[in-house]
Amino acid sequence: MTDAFLYDALRSPRGRGRADGSLNEVTAVALSAQMLDALATRNGLSGHAVEDVIWGNVTQVGEQGGCLARSAVLASSLDQAIPGLSINRFCASGLDAVNLAANQVRGGAGHGYIAGGVEMMSRVPMSSDGAAIAVDPSLAMGTGFVPQGISADLIATEYGFTRAQADALAVESQRRAALAWAEGRFARSVVPVRDRNGLLILDHDEYMRPDTSLSALSALKPAFQAMGEGMPEFDKVALMKYPHLDRIHHIHHAGNSSGIVDGAAAILVGDAAFGRRYGLKPRARIRATAKIGSDPTIMLTGPVPVTQRILAGSGLTARDIDLFEVNEAFAAVVLRFQQAFDVDPAQVNVNGGSIAMGHPLGATGAMILGTLLDEMERADKTLGLATLCVASGMGAATILERV
Repeated sequence: MTDAFLYDALRSPRGRGRADGSLNEVTAVALSAQMLDALATRNGLSGHAVEDVIWGNVTQVGEQGGCLARSAVLASSLDQAIPGLSINRFCASGLDAVNLAANQVRGGAGHGYIAGGVEMMSRVPMSSDGAAIAVDPSLAMGTGFVPQGISADLIATEYGFTRAQADALAVESQRRAALAWAEGRFARSVVPVRDRNGLLILDHDEYMRPDTSLSALSALKPAFQAMGEGMPEFDKVALMKYPHLDRIHHIHHAGNSSGIVDGAAAILVGDAAFGRRYGLKPRARIRATAKIGSDPTIMLTGPVPVTQRILAGSGLTARDIDLFEVNEAFAAVVLRFQQAFDVDPAQVNVNGGSIAMGHPLGATGAMILGTLLDEMERADKTLGLATLCVASGMGAATILERV
C-alpha cells in the first residue's frame, strides 16, 4: 500500500463556548474556511490541489448542518471542484476524518486530502440535534444508556480512582498547558482568528485557568451526582449493568472535566507524489489507524481496547510509543488509560489537554494529532499515539511515525 504522510497541521485557538466567548461571532463555516485558507496558503496549494476535504462535526444541525464541509470549501479560496464530506463519530470525528483521508491515500484514491473538523459550541449547543440512543426508549433501555458524566464516574468507581487523583490530573493539565503557551510550543500550529476586515478576534486558548489549585477544585460539588442519585436515577441504570458495584462514586465536576469551547483544526495528508508536486517535506507517516466499539454504558473506556488493537496490528507494544495524546474528556478516562498500559504520566498529554484548553467536539481529534506531532518534533521522538473516547461506546486511534 502507498504511504500516507502528514505534511502540515494547524488549528484555531479555542474560544470559550459561551455567548461572551471571543469566537461566538464566527460561524462554523467561516472558521472552517479560515483554517482551509491558512493551510492552502502556507503550503502553496492551488487549483484542484486535493481530492477532498473531510471534515468532522458532531452537532450537524442549523448552521452546522447541510454538509458543512462542502460549505466551508465554497466559503474558502479552494477550487470549487474540490468536494467536501462531513462525518460524525462524536468526539473522534476530527481524528477519524484524518484517518479516513490517510486510508484513502493508502488505497490509491487520490494523492492529497485536507482533513480536520470544527465545533462552535457557543452557537450550536451540544446535543441540540437529538440522539436516538438518548431519546428513544426502545434503544436507551436496551443499551443501558446513561449520560457521559455518569459513565465517567462509573469508570472511576469500577477502576478505583479517587476525587484526589482526578483533581491532581486536572491541576497538572492546567500547569502543562500554561507552560506550553509560555514557551511558545503551539506557535507553529495556532492560527489567529480574524474578522472579515482582518482585525484580530482571538490568538490564544481563552478557556485556560492556570491558577487552578487543588484547594479550589476540592470546593466544587460533583456535577453528576444529582442526575445519578435523583430523578431519573441514572446510577441505578448503570448498576444494572455493573451489579458487583455497591454504588457510583461521583468524583467529576467542571474542574476535572473537559471544557465547552469553539474551535477548528485542519491537517494536510498526502502521498510522496503529492509532496514532490508542491515541494513539501513530510513531517510524519501515518503508520496505523484503528476504531472500535465498546460498552455503551461505561461508554468512555474505548481508548484502551482501540489502543490494544492498533498496537497489535502494528507489531508494537505500549513501551515502543514515545508520546501519547489521550483526550481529557474526563479525568478518569486518562487515569484508566495510564493504568491499563502502565505508562509514565510524563509521556501523556505533555502540553496539557481538554481539561485545561477545552474540547471542541468535532475538532479535538485533529487538534490533539497536531499537538502530538509538534511535541514529537520538539522532543525529538519517533513514535506517537493519539486516541479519544467516543460517545455511545467507541474508540479511535492513530499512530504517527516521524520521517
